[in-house]
This record gives sequence, C-alpha cells and structure tokens, in this order.
Amino acid sequence: MKIGLSLSRCVRDIFDGKVDISDVLLIIARTDFDPNNDKQWKSIWEGYGGGQTMGSPWSMPEWADYPAEDEEKFREIALELYNTGRIHQPRQFGGSPQRFPYFWLEVLLPNDEIKKNPAIKKAWEQFQIISGLSNNPKLVNDNF
Repeated sequence: MKIGLSLSRCVRDIFDGKVDISDVLLIIARTDFDPNNDKQWKSIWEGYGGGQTMGSPWSMPEWADYPAEDEEKFREIALELYNTGRIHQPRQFGGSPQRFPYFWLEVLLPNDEIKKNPAIKKAWEQFQIISGLSNNPKLVNDNF
C-alpha cells in the first residue's frame, strides 16, 4: 500500500501505469478542490499544464506532456480517489503542506503491532480476506 504526497505526480504515476490505483491508501494533496465540480477540475487540469495549456504560476506543470484527449482519464483517476475518500486536502482545514522531492511512501504494518492490539489484528485479518478476494497478492504479505 502507498501514501502519496502530491496529487499531480501521484495521478500521473497511476495514469502511466507505474502505480496501481488499488495500491493507493491515501493521497495527501496540496490542493483544495472537488473533481466533481467542472470549473474546479478545469482549473486543476490547466494549472498542471494538462493538454499543453500554459499552467499556473503556483503549480509545477506535471501534466504538460499529456494531450487534451488524456484529460478525461486523469479526471476519472482523481474522481475515483476523491469519491472513495482517498484524497486528503489539508488546505481545506487551514493547513499548508509543503512540496517534497519524493511523493510516494510505502505503508507497512509490523507483526508485533498487529499482535499487541486486538482491534488492529481484527482489521488486518479483514483486510487480508478482502485483498485475497481481489486476487492481488501484493496486498497480502505475512512478513510484515
């Protein structure tokens, strides 16, 4: 599982197939928008330079290499993450997270933590059942 620290770079990696969207636990974004809102989405798309737009002076042009016809797929990714509660936007709560050169963190849950806390153990067992049903072996690993 992964936690992302950049909406633009994480969505780009998912689009490019570098990261599977099912591996994303959460993205902590520096944005404050709703991808369901057409006007707000357009501002994000153009702000990151999508479709060879000019971009924004406040954002890096992370999507500048992607043509306009890719916009819908980028939005679908953002919508799936947003509508499943996997985008956290601290700016909505007065925070202002900083940009890091890295933007993916691996999430590991050590065995000793699972054993010490019955609630975590139960949640982990339920997670393993669900991930097993999804046939995704990357999600289940007894070495943690």
